[in-house]
Amino acid sequence: MFKKAMLRAALLSFVLLPGCASVPMESSDKDQAYKAFPAPPQDQAGLYIFRDSSLGASLKKTVKLDDEVLGETASKTYFYRLVTPGPHVLATESEFGDNTLDLNAEAGRNHYVRQAIKMGVFVGGAKLQEVPEEQGQKGVMASRLAR
Repeated sequence: MFKKAMLRAALLSFVLLPGCASVPMESSDKDQAYKAFPAPPQDQAGLYIFRDSSLGASLKKTVKLDDEVLGETASKTYFYRLVTPGPHVLATESEFGDNTLDLNAEAGRNHYVRQAIKMGVFVGGAKLQEVPEEQGQKGVMASRLAR
């Protein structure tokens, strides 16, 4: 029993470590331009996917849009993409497979999706949630643009 408790404590500390996972980043000019939250063209939708939490900072998590990899997130990073209006499926790597989110992108509007790290049995998992504009913009402002 003591062995199991020590193993769980070690795994928990690994997930919660204020680690140093890093991903390729865009220029600060591009980051600042997207943080102005420009309206997308009327025939497209803007999509911000952000990870604003420090939980699981040592973990990188892959994000996909319609089965195409956008990249990996680290703590306090975000992606911005223009997408066609209509249904899309976002996915993020989790412990036992991808967690998905169905998104109906509206033309001329920005959408905000938060990626949150959650506790897992062996490693931290991740989930996606569409959030209101005000919350999304706050999360993006606390993050930096990943490539």
